[in-house]
Amino acid sequence: MSEHSKELSAYMQTLGRQARLAATAMAAAPTLAKNQALLALARRLREAGPELQDANQRDLQAGRAAGLDAPMLDRLSLSDKVLATVAEGCEQLAAMPDPIGEITGVKRRPTGISVGQMRVPLGVFGMIYESRPNVTIEAASLAIKSGNACILRGGSEAIHSNLALARLVGDALEEAGLPRAAVQLINTTDRAAVGQLIAMPEFVDVIIPRGGKGLIERISREARVPVIKHLDGNCHSYVDAEVDLALALKVVDNAKTQKYSPCNATESLLVHAARAADFLPEIGALFALKGVEMRACPRALALLGPLPGAKLAAATEEDWSTEYLAPIISIKVVDSLDEAIAHINRYGSHHTDAILTTNHPNAMRFLREVDSASVMVNASTRFADGFEYGLGAEIGISTDKFHARGPVGLEGLTSMKWVVLGQGEIRQ
Repeated sequence: MSEHSKELSAYMQTLGRQARLAATAMAAAPTLAKNQALLALARRLREAGPELQDANQRDLQAGRAAGLDAPMLDRLSLSDKVLATVAEGCEQLAAMPDPIGEITGVKRRPTGISVGQMRVPLGVFGMIYESRPNVTIEAASLAIKSGNACILRGGSEAIHSNLALARLVGDALEEAGLPRAAVQLINTTDRAAVGQLIAMPEFVDVIIPRGGKGLIERISREARVPVIKHLDGNCHSYVDAEVDLALALKVVDNAKTQKYSPCNATESLLVHAARAADFLPEIGALFALKGVEMRACPRALALLGPLPGAKLAAATEEDWSTEYLAPIISIKVVDSLDEAIAHINRYGSHHTDAILTTNHPNAMRFLREVDSASVMVNASTRFADGFEYGLGAEIGISTDKFHARGPVGLEGLTSMKWVVLGQGEIRQ
């Protein structure tokens, strides 16, 4: 092992030990102290604008020099709006009930004992993420409120921004009398640090990767601790036979074009054959105006073809399962609700799917039968987000079925343990 590898290993072991000690303190921390830390962090975020902008500019300049594309630079930017949103998220979390220690479902048994479940922190989570420095605050704030400790590893392209944000978090924790090591940011851009973080089960209880498919596949493959993850966001909007066309037009347009890069943007549009002739030319005209390429089935192409300036292509089999993260959408005409549900369950990524309909039984069938983490009626898929769901913030989206599913907020960072309350009962 080289000298550098030894130093990195020693550094990661130190972070792990400190996190484990801090997790014990955080699990016992009073709600008041956790809320004080969150409010202190919100205040510091608002006060430290110029300092954070300076750090962020260093990352943006390096990103431009390295040839990062416009969407990547957008994700990297710590704008005033982004800082205001994460500060508000901290305040929202502080105002929420503390889930830790809550005992639910207590039932008295014939033996005299009472059995229930108590919500407890997971312990230490490792978070690996790319580009977006605001994730540093989202992860830190959720860790604080849920009584966990965390080790954060942001993308190398955001190192200066993340270090500046992590300092604010540490200062806020100290101000509230909580251990600074409850939130630690790995201060090296060495990729080998990730390999070490995901292979420390003695210190780390769960890993949460947030980034591109390549990163998440690698983490899932190599981790020696459980992983909360989603690989793709191939989200669908389905326009039913019975529908308010004006509502559907507004919602589908927003679901696709409000922002192209998030995992909850609609990537595939399904339209019932009974409404295709009414709906497709209208939504197609909107997409054409915004430069969205439409990759369509033959029936959809026939209806979209006459549109002036439309970017059109015949959809391939691969298109139905592609997450574009770009101004591209696949479009298919279907003959029934059954066909729409079957298509989504076959090609979707089990992330977020929406139905636009005025038919209540169809809406209820869609909610029950579409096998996704978030399923919506008459709303934009862009709402699939922890902040929008009132979770305060989100650590990520899970398309797994065990433990956490959908946006992972406070409760997703906890587990339940059984508690038994007795008065001297013994087992016969």
